[in-house]
Parts: sequence; C-alpha cells; structure tokens
Amino acid sequence: MVFQITQPVLEGQHVRLEPLSEDHVDGLFEIGQRQDDWAYMPTGAFTSRSEAQQWVQQALDFARKELHYTYVLVEPSTGALMGSTRYLNIRARDHVLEIGYTWLGRDYQRTAVNTEAKYLLLRHAFEVLGAFRVELKTDARNQRSQKAIERLGAQKEGVLRRHMVVQDGFVRDSVMYGITDLDWPDVRDGLLKKLG
Repeated sequence: MVFQITQPVLEGQHVRLEPLSEDHVDGLFEIGQRQDDWAYMPTGAFTSRSEAQQWVQQALDFARKELHYTYVLVEPSTGALMGSTRYLNIRARDHVLEIGYTWLGRDYQRTAVNTEAKYLLLRHAFEVLGAFRVELKTDARNQRSQKAIERLGAQKEGVLRRHMVVQDGFVRDSVMYGITDLDWPDVRDGLLKKLG
C-alpha cells in the first residue's frame, strides 16, 4: 500500500481547509500580525506584507519538495482567512505524518474551528491516506495547546528535551502526542460528539 499525500479541499461546518497559495498572502498578513498568537511558534508574527509573502513562499517550497503540505483555514460563509495548519514530518515508508504548525487569528481561537480542522485532517489522514500514526507536538511552555491536543483524544507520549530552537534562539522542550489507526475510531467518535 503506497502512502502518498494528497491535499484536497476539506469541507466542514465551521471551517474549510484549502491548500495554501500565493492568493492567501494578504489574508494571512491581515490576521497574522499579533505576536501573542505566535508566541510558541518557530517564528514570530508578520510585521510586514513581505514577511507574509516570504512565509507563504517557504511553505510552497516545502510542498514542492514534498516535505510540508500547508492549508489555510477559511470561514465557509464569508471566505475570510482564519489561520493555517500543515501536514509535516512525513515518513511515507512508515505511514506516519504530523499535524502541526497550526495558528489561528485571535477571533477564531477557543471556537470549534481548531477542533473541526483537526478532525478533517485526521479523517483524511486515516481514512483516505491510510496513516498508521499521526503525531502532534507542542512547546512544553504552551499549556493551552497541550490541553487542546489532549481534548482531541491524542495520547501524551513524552517530552523531547531541548528539541528545537525557536524565536529569539530559545531552545524549547517539545511535548509529543500520538494517535494511531487503532485509536482513530474512538477519537473520531469523541470529536464528532464535541462538534455535535
């Protein structure tokens, strides 16, 4: 069985996930200027349109190299951009990928948007791509993200100490989570109840 990433539009009630394109630069710049929203990301908020353009270009370059597949989160009724997320750290031989590099504009945090986006990405990974495992990780300082990942039904699997250099040269510890294909039926049911 071949494990090959596809990136169709993924439609939900609260969010539509569209593959990133250069057409999204202005919308991402508009919502991506609050440093608080990027506090635990590898890079900081956009301070100029050219930074947003660079960020998009880098993400598209990763896609061409089949390293990352970036989505934008779109509000279905208005078409407004709400944030971004990715499939990354893909290990095709093992049928494993990570969902991460997720950020949302302030107005969309603590809503159903992130839960539904993760549900759509997980469903595609397990039910279409044939993943055996999906990983998620977050900065050990980011308690809110850890709680959100745990609410998805992911299992905490440990801490990678001094794992990544992020903003301002800080060397962070990363908390690792996983969901396997064996976990997916229960995780799916839990997410569908939350989205009710």
